[in-house]
Amino acid sequence: MPHVERDRLISYRFTFADGKALEHVVDLQGQVAPAEAAGWTRLDFQQCAHCPLSVEQSSVCPFAAALQQPISMLSSYASFEPVEVLVRWRDREISQTTTLQRAVGSLLGAVGAASGCPHTRLLKAMACFHQPFSGSDETLFRVLGSYLLGQYLRTQHGLAADWDLQGLRTVYRNLRLVNQGMAQRLRSAAEQDSSVNGLVLLDLLAADTLYSLDQYDGQLDRFFSEYLEDELAG
Repeated sequence: MPHVERDRLISYRFTFADGKALEHVVDLQGQVAPAEAAGWTRLDFQQCAHCPLSVEQSSVCPFAAALQQPISMLSSYASFEPVEVLVRWRDREISQTTTLQRAVGSLLGAVGAASGCPHTRLLKAMACFHQPFSGSDETLFRVLGSYLLGQYLRTQHGLAADWDLQGLRTVYRNLRLVNQGMAQRLRSAAEQDSSVNGLVLLDLLAADTLYSLDQYDGQLDRFFSEYLEDELAG
């Protein structure tokens, strides 16, 4: 597979206890729109209050449209059903046995970042370097690293940088509203609660990240002790 194509695809394969296997591939360059949009994907169906889009711009919610296929595929399975997940991306793979809701939460993070939602677009760089099943420390590290690198790149292009992270705080406040809005939509779409609970877990990570941005309490300090010395080695 060519490198450009390899770098844009993330594959999640779910294998259940009965041996049934289902797969969803996330294309980071944009998902193919469903041939027939489900009613719950309409932009004006429980539209997020802070959504900047209008029905004249888009008849469907980009995030919801990107969720339609994986939600349809997994909607009949319960949250706590055990599942073996194989994730393939960038010539590597990782497998983990976990609950379906945790696996779905990891998948939905990548789906949302690539969906074209105006409030998730800054997460796309993180999705390009996807880390499945990240915990709160890993997520905070990746969020801060990605955003600060983005600010450095802005300076290289003669643009103003946001070194005090105010823009990142705004991104995560908006992201929490998106997660909550998507959960409302999914309650109308899913037979079981795995997808809703997956978004709830994703939102808990977003809430932890926002809390750390607002009131950093040193949870990453132990990884950076060498950086916190009076003088860095030359």
